[in-house]
Amino acid sequence: MDMVANLRAFLAVARYGAFSQAALHLNVVPSVVAKRVSQLEHALGTRLFERTTRKVTLTEAGQQFQPRARSLVADIDDAIHSLKRSENRLEGHILLMAPTTLTTLVLSEVLSGFLREHEHITMELALVDRSVNPAEEGFDLAISGHAASSYEGVIDVPLHPLEQVLCAAPDYLERRGVPQHPRDLADHDALLFKPLGTAWRLDSERGQISVEARPRLIANDNVTLRAAAVAGNGIAMLPRYVVGAELAAGTLVPLLQDHVPHAWFRAHVTRHRAKLARIERLVEWLAKHLAERLPVEPARAR
Repeated sequence: MDMVANLRAFLAVARYGAFSQAALHLNVVPSVVAKRVSQLEHALGTRLFERTTRKVTLTEAGQQFQPRARSLVADIDDAIHSLKRSENRLEGHILLMAPTTLTTLVLSEVLSGFLREHEHITMELALVDRSVNPAEEGFDLAISGHAASSYEGVIDVPLHPLEQVLCAAPDYLERRGVPQHPRDLADHDALLFKPLGTAWRLDSERGQISVEARPRLIANDNVTLRAAAVAGNGIAMLPRYVVGAELAAGTLVPLLQDHVPHAWFRAHVTRHRAKLARIERLVEWLAKHLAERLPVEPARAR
């Protein structure tokens, strides 16, 4: 039994949700994929997939096993590449998680440039809009604009300052008034980014304060929140790269600018993957190109 081939078959079926699509990916016939998955299930003593005539889905055991299998295969590939790698050529596979809006507006071109520069690198990108532990989910690293994580086995690397803007539409402010202090936000409709919770966290003369928000809309997508803010539905805290055009056009107005806390884009890197040359190079590339694409005023870059 070829355990590595069986693991690859399992991961392909989990990814594509069909034996036929997994077979195309692996360049084998579907019966070979089915046999490999069955061998793996027999070796583990448990079913990894629920099979119907219409779809294939992971069982609870399969869901638990998937990140471990992904990590095992990545480690095996690294061992192989380390023996084949020349000094001047990066090789191997990168498993990356990143937020949807950041990827759509910024990272898609940055990552495309990285792959063009390093033609022997392959990458799998998962778009997630929540706090993630890349080590637990079997990924090499995750990009976020959240605070530093406290996950065991994960290293946090600051990449670039993240400018945030508290903003609302002019007509909303005409109807509801302009907040003069962070405490005033308790009386306003809030458009909230779900991963950050249901409280406003802002700076004050006495340090950072938390103001319980009154949610009008909670979403895990900043573009949706931007649309709601432009429509006059409330106040939102959004990255400047998302609302720069609206601020310039006057369809959104910045609020309480001196109270908006500083934030950073961060790479959350699985510790035992952090010293791999391709991971180090990707982190360096991200820091460089985020700085080029998202320049920050000196006063806000601290």
